[in-house]
Amino acid sequence: MPLPSTLPVRVRRLCRHRCRSASGRHRAIGRMPAGGATVTALLRADQLTVRYHTRGGSAARAIDGVNLDITAGEIIALVGESGCGKTTLARTLLGLQRPTSGTVLYEGKPLATSVRGLREYRRKAQLVLQDPTGALNPRHTVYEAVAEGLRIHRVPGDERELVTEALSRAGLRPPERFFGMVPHELSGGQRQRVVIAGALALRPSVLIADEPVASLDASVRGEILALLLRLRDELGLAALVVTHDLGLAWNIADRVAVMYLGRIVEIGPVEQVLTAPQHPYTRALLSVLPESGRPAVVLTGETPDPTCVPAGCRFHPRCPLLASGVDDETGRRCRSVDLPVLDGDHRSAVACHAVGG
Repeated sequence: MPLPSTLPVRVRRLCRHRCRSASGRHRAIGRMPAGGATVTALLRADQLTVRYHTRGGSAARAIDGVNLDITAGEIIALVGESGCGKTTLARTLLGLQRPTSGTVLYEGKPLATSVRGLREYRRKAQLVLQDPTGALNPRHTVYEAVAEGLRIHRVPGDERELVTEALSRAGLRPPERFFGMVPHELSGGQRQRVVIAGALALRPSVLIADEPVASLDASVRGEILALLLRLRDELGLAALVVTHDLGLAWNIADRVAVMYLGRIVEIGPVEQVLTAPQHPYTRALLSVLPESGRPAVVLTGETPDPTCVPAGCRFHPRCPLLASGVDDETGRRCRSVDLPVLDGDHRSAVACHAVGG
């Protein structure tokens, strides 16, 4: 099933020509496990939950049991509707949000809770935000914006050389040309490259990007996504890309994790999840794409509400499979039996009673 792309054809070819799998998709050679081999996660979410109280006093289950492994040299796309918990999960993985329960592990060790320990970790795990304009101080030059992190973390070495290298890696060449510019003198794509350069200057091993191209036009999106792929290949970065854009996920990700109401409901290689989806929610997301060739699935029923998670499968009030008729026993389980939390490793998995969950 062809999927829409946020990348121009020219850029898609550039992204994919170097490392292809048998199915023709891009893939970093040696990064992904073969034959069921065990891969050690660089960053892992282990049974994470995040709960908070709304203004009305209700407890919202923003993250309600998530496991997820991210390995070096791998890009995972985290997809789902707005409000499903994607950004909260990203913030928790960065140490910006403390989990209610569960653990975030980096290189097999739980994140430190001290200010010093978190500062050391945040040098290794960097965030790229959706809006580069909001991420940059309008009064700071490009040089100051990139050098800021180096100064905060007291990174050793020649500052000018480190800034120059970071800007060059981010595709702003010659770097010296941009040193004295301020954000309003740059295009949207150039501003996002400055944000990425600021992250790269710290030489991180993990990059978490929250809707990194949502505010950019189509041609610039392709350039930024091609940059992220190149950085993955050259530096071996582990990356989590939060997005609602399935075309973006198809073009950039090695694996896709689909979230619904605080949990991952399907996870697996991008080709498998986006061309042969198993969970009815994933199928519904894909059906609305013009290129899907399938009738659009209109989800009815209750709007997802993290303050009122239904019993059984959390998707059952809107599930088209359940509405179209399943056997009585499956229907009973869908409405009353909670599904286990998916492991989140490199095995494909789906949380659904009707399709073998």
